[in-house]
Amino acid sequence: MGNWNFKALLKNRSAVGGAVAGLVLGAGVAGAAITGFGTHGIGAGYDGAQLIKTADLTPVKPPAGAPMSFADLIERVSPAVVSIETKGKMKIDTGIPSLPGFSFPGQDDGSGQKEQEVRGAGSGFFISADGYVVTNNHVIDGADEITVKLTNDKELKATVVGRDVGTDLAVLKVDGTDFPFVRWELEKQPRVGDWVIAVGNPFNFSNTATAGIVSAYGRDLRDNSSGPDYTDYLQIDAAINRGNSGGPTFDLYGKVIGVNTAIVTPSGANAGVGFAIPSDVAAKITSQLMKGVKIERGYIGVTIQPVSQENAEALGITDTTGAYIAETTRGGPADKAGVQLGDIVKTVNGNPVKSPTELTRRIADIKVGEKVTLGVLRSGKMVNVTVTAALRPSEEDLAKGAGGTTDDDDSSSGSASGTPPVIGLSVKAITPDVRKAFGLDDSSNGLVITDVADNSDGAQKGLKPGDVIMLANNQPVTTQSQFSGIVADLKKQNRPSILLLVRREGRNVALPLSLKDVDAKK
Repeated sequence: MGNWNFKALLKNRSAVGGAVAGLVLGAGVAGAAITGFGTHGIGAGYDGAQLIKTADLTPVKPPAGAPMSFADLIERVSPAVVSIETKGKMKIDTGIPSLPGFSFPGQDDGSGQKEQEVRGAGSGFFISADGYVVTNNHVIDGADEITVKLTNDKELKATVVGRDVGTDLAVLKVDGTDFPFVRWELEKQPRVGDWVIAVGNPFNFSNTATAGIVSAYGRDLRDNSSGPDYTDYLQIDAAINRGNSGGPTFDLYGKVIGVNTAIVTPSGANAGVGFAIPSDVAAKITSQLMKGVKIERGYIGVTIQPVSQENAEALGITDTTGAYIAETTRGGPADKAGVQLGDIVKTVNGNPVKSPTELTRRIADIKVGEKVTLGVLRSGKMVNVTVTAALRPSEEDLAKGAGGTTDDDDSSSGSASGTPPVIGLSVKAITPDVRKAFGLDDSSNGLVITDVADNSDGAQKGLKPGDVIMLANNQPVTTQSQFSGIVADLKKQNRPSILLLVRREGRNVALPLSLKDVDAKK
């Protein structure tokens, strides 16, 4: 699927003021102004082109599959698309804390922050005649007031029926009947290259329609710093900008094939790479929310990462499919079942797992209390592990550590200080004193890095003192001699690199390091 720069990924929520809109319009005028005859003067190399009046041109019938116009389709579906405006409050930094005994207009709460009203804008669409509206959760997140604006400029107050952070979907309700609505496409998805139409509220320009094609299916937008993703996104090149979030993407039959959610952009504006939640995922979640059903997902208590090409090379394998187990929650379902750090999940109930997102979605679909068999690659052999799924905590609770904690058994061997570095890394066994000295949490077990050679691959990849090596070549390490032995064995096998599982600031990261001697690196 390639590597994405996820820091450029925008959730298109913010309302944009007139100044930015003016810049966009200005760019369009400038583009038109420089198009013309500037290069056709004397000495410019005339190419024989002729100026033809457009009135003299005979209309050409488009090839099969290319409509002459989208007007009829847009006229039919656009009344079901709405603009969503939100109001809320958030604390902003003032830089001037309040002084005890003094007060003045606009004074903050004493923390250097004050509460300020914020407004947002997005899109949505009616999915039923009785006033149910689908949008993105991030469009209405934190809003105290939500207003739905129809194409006839009528404004209606909306209430939140339900929301799902995991898929970034929400359902609103407005009072009334006989609203125009659209339907999901659940039977025949368009192919890559088929026409699609996006309708929404970019930059507060309501009822804006853009056309494009389906660019790809199955895009994974998650990176190692974000939470779980339950969606393989639909990629389109119809223009999507801030304010389009929550709006629909239609096929040429006027059915909704996706909910516009995000863009990848170097500038903050449309770059032709937009993403929508596919209709099958959106229809399933929103139908449950409309019925008042709480979204529940299966949970096994693991943190997973992709098997990158570098990681696979470091492990001496060629297959990059599956999901690498970077962490297990102590006492969680996977931990109880015997899933180990460094396992690579290859199958779920016998079905292949291609990526971490696919594993996340498979587990999420498992009912609480149901048993699932994971096929994992461990030390070069396939092993089946049966896990009983639990109820997944909310994303907020998981972020706070409610998914479980780990305990330290303090069984590491003594200090390894004074020993020579290995591939540029000086390490020390973790004892209670070492744990206290480096401020390590209770879940950090292995070897703490005490120094990193400046010319080492570890330094180039950001390793620093205080990081903890938990696994080396997928093997637990608690002494410097173990680590040295593993490195020596891999060098004898002429392996180019070693995969380390490193813990830093409460998170585990798989990191491949070169096995070349530091002195040999220039």
